[in-house]
Amino acid sequence: MSDDVWKRDEIQSPCIKICVIHPETRLCTGCSRSIDEIGGWSKMSAEERSTIMAELPTRSPVPKGRRGGRSARLAR
Repeated sequence: MSDDVWKRDEIQSPCIKICVIHPETRLCTGCSRSIDEIGGWSKMSAEERSTIMAELPTRSPVPKGRRGGRSARLAR
């Protein structure tokens, strides 16, 4: 039996198995890909995957600032 499927020369998925899509950014909080990128990953060319992989470090799946807290309550 051959293990050719596991020896393919492909770019690995950036998935880290923390699959939660942030409601504001619409990006996965684990890997920073969009839902469309995640869904189409297996059908993408190596070039398309490489492009996305290069962009991932610049993406922020979760907004940096807080959305409320004490200061928001005091501002009312």
